Amino acid sequence: MRSTRVLKELVARRQAVTVPGAANAMFARVIEDLGFEAAYITGAGVANMALGVPDIGLTTVTELAATTSAIADAVSLPIVVDADTGFGNAVNMVRTVRLLERAGAAGIQIEDQVFPKKCGHFTGKEVVPAQEMVQKIKAAVDARVDGDLQIIARTDARAVEGLDRAIERAQAFVEAGADLTFVEAPVSADELARIAREVPVPQVANIVFGGRTPDPGREKLAEMGFSIVLYANAALQAALKASYEVLGALKERGSLASVADRLASFEERQRAVAKHEWDELESRYRAA
Repeated sequence: MRSTRVLKELVARRQAVTVPGAANAMFARVIEDLGFEAAYITGAGVANMALGVPDIGLTTVTELAATTSAIADAVSLPIVVDADTGFGNAVNMVRTVRLLERAGAAGIQIEDQVFPKKCGHFTGKEVVPAQEMVQKIKAAVDARVDGDLQIIARTDARAVEGLDRAIERAQAFVEAGADLTFVEAPVSADELARIAREVPVPQVANIVFGGRTPDPGREKLAEMGFSIVLYANAALQAALKASYEVLGALKERGSLASVADRLASFEERQRAVAKHEWDELESRYRAA
């Protein structure tokens, strides 16, 4: 089954499918190995890990497409791609969707912030007029080749204009053709429930450790009717903390002995990148 169809069916269940974020192909492999049903290419994660910069709109569409292609090549999971503001206006959106769909996206998320955007849990965000975002959504829908490619419309208006206006925007995005909507950074479980109740298409919740939105848990979010629950940067934050701890110990002690229990074995690392599959190819095509 095509990955776009798989994602569409997952969305239709409205069972709060947990979708962790992958900033690179290694994280995506871990997500697949653990049995998750989809992966999310986090815009913040790509900015942080590939460029070493904050999530403030510095990534380019070509960098994102390259990351998408690498991850799609590494795993068979459906991939949702965070395309930020679409890298321009509605015309630019057409090219963005074409690039990311060819690269292997099963879903593409776009948002209504002013460019350059900011992380949804930062202060100081601004949003474009609702009609400008509506035109971007229409362009995205028209640009997709596969009608099952999921277009996810995110609004950051909760922090800028309040929850009522954010829900109004989400409803307008549905009329424009969005398959899912995503009201970013609600601040309570009651707000989450209201969003799911008042917007008539499947919804995305985004749980950021240390962010503005509480984590009611998968069961409660499923009861509310959410389709997807993103944990966009859980792997990144875990890896960052572990890297500081392990490398700090190495710097202080000149050895890994004290932190050996925190390291994957050499064999585990090779399993994570499916080395055995490449060994089989090497054997198959070795010259006689």
